[in-house]
Amino acid sequence: MGWYYYLEEKLEFPFKARCVDIRSVSLLKKGEEVEVLAMAREDDCMREMFVLTRFAGRRLGVPLSQLEVLEAGPETHEAVQDWRYWVAMGYEF
Repeated sequence: MGWYYYLEEKLEFPFKARCVDIRSVSLLKKGEEVEVLAMAREDDCMREMFVLTRFAGRRLGVPLSQLEVLEAGPETHEAVQDWRYWVAMGYEF
C-alpha cells in the first residue's frame, strides 16, 4: 500500500486530466477530459491505483495510469508521472 499512501499525500485534488489509454475496466475514451476528485478507497487499490472522477454527472473510478495531468500543481504532475512510469515498466505489487 506504499503507492497508495504516496499518491494520497502528493496528489492535490481536484485536478484536470485527460484519458491517454483505452482500458477495458474503464468507460473513458482516449482524449476525454475529466476532473479527478479523490483517490478511490484503499480496498479498490489493492492491485492497481484508481481515482474517482466526475464523469457524465456521477463519480466514476478509473485507473490512474489511464490519465495524464492537464492542470495541477507540480507535486501532482510528478506523482502521476511516477505512477505511470512504474506501470509502463511492467512492475507489479
